Amino acid sequence: MKLLLIEDDLEMADALRTALSQHGVVLDSVADLATAREAIAMADYDIVLIDRQLPDGDGSALLAEMRRSGKSVRSIIVSALGSANDRISGLNDGADDYLPKPFEIDELVARMSAVLRRAVDKASPILVIGNVTYDHTSRDVYVKGIRLLLARRELLIFETFLRNRGRTVLRSLLEERVYSFNDEIQSNSLEVNLSRLRRKLADAHANLVIKNVRGIGYFLHELD
Repeated sequence: MKLLLIEDDLEMADALRTALSQHGVVLDSVADLATAREAIAMADYDIVLIDRQLPDGDGSALLAEMRRSGKSVRSIIVSALGSANDRISGLNDGADDYLPKPFEIDELVARMSAVLRRAVDKASPILVIGNVTYDHTSRDVYVKGIRLLLARRELLIFETFLRNRGRTVLRSLLEERVYSFNDEIQSNSLEVNLSRLRRKLADAHANLVIKNVRGIGYFLHELD
C-alpha cells in the first residue's frame, strides 16, 4: 500500500511513517497543499491522508481539485476538526472517510483497509494466476493452497506486478511503489528484494517467474 500524508506536524508525520511501516505501508509525507499537488501529479497513491488545517489552506479543497483533474484517489481526512459538522462537510467534499485526531493507529489501519476493500468489493477480492492465489483483503499470497510468507518489500513488489499483470513494469515504478521519499535506497536494494522474491516463488514451485526486460524493467510471466 502506497500512501501520501499531507500533514504539517512533522513529529506526527514521522510517528505515522514509523507505525504504518509495520503494516506494510510505504508513506510519502508533505507539509502543504502545493507540495501535495506535485506529489499526486508524479505518483500513484492508494490513499491520500489529508489534514485540513494546513499552512496554505484547508486540505479538503484538494478533494475537489482531484475530482476535476480526473485523478481518482481514495482519501481519508485526518483532522483535529472533529465536530459533526466538520465530518459531514469533509465527507460531502468527497472524502472516503473522516478520522478525527487524536486516533489510534490500529483504527486508522482498519479504516484504510475498509476504504480499499470497498473498491475491491466491486470485483472479486481473490486473484488467481496459475497456481498462485492472492487475497486483496488479507494481502496473503498462496501457492497451491499453502501460504507464501513474504517480507514487506517483497510483498510490495509482488503486488506491483499483479497490478500491472500482462505489462512490463518499469524499474522506476517498482522503486516508487516500494520506497518512500525518505528511504535511503542502496544501488542494489531493489535487485536484492527481487532476487529474494524470485527464490521464494521458485522454492514454493509457483508457476510464475519474474523476467528481466533488458533496458526497460521486469515482466511477471506465467509458465505453461
